Amino acid sequence: MPKIKEIERTPNPDAMRFVLAEPLTNGITRSFENSGDAEHDELAKALFSIDNVINVYYVDRYITVTQNGNAVWSELLRKLAPPIREATPQLDLEEDSEVHASREVLETDDPRLIQINQLLDEQVRPYLLADGGGLKIIALDGNRLKVHYQGACGTCPSATSGTLYAIESMVKRIDPEIQVISV
Repeated sequence: MPKIKEIERTPNPDAMRFVLAEPLTNGITRSFENSGDAEHDELAKALFSIDNVINVYYVDRYITVTQNGNAVWSELLRKLAPPIREATPQLDLEEDSEVHASREVLETDDPRLIQINQLLDEQVRPYLLADGGGLKIIALDGNRLKVHYQGACGTCPSATSGTLYAIESMVKRIDPEIQVISV
């Protein structure tokens, strides 16, 4: 049973990050955008059963829960803590190969897309994780790179402006014609 070490605010006012004393997964990222996605995950299912929870994202010692903005955090945190404390560590999980990139991206031979995914792994995703979220590449359609924010980043106002602009600036070093859009 994981012990909650800290509860941290994220740049997204509608998301909180729980820091655990021991790992919940062995580096495997789990991202759920609704209760239907969480059907086979006991922790995510328990968290989605709590009113106002709209997103659950967790990896290693971190769990990020995003609410719809209709709950008072002090009350919601009291409801979220028990299922987190009761969670069973899942140290034998296999990585969902599509958590950071769609099947199309994973199977591509487009050198730009391969470089972009590597760039995001090295220079963007670690920083987003520190803020309680992640980033998935959906597709590269012509010169339009479609990305999808996960966890706290999914509804964060700064993700769709400042972070997106920074990502586009980095990607333009690979191909100056690429435009990055959040979907």
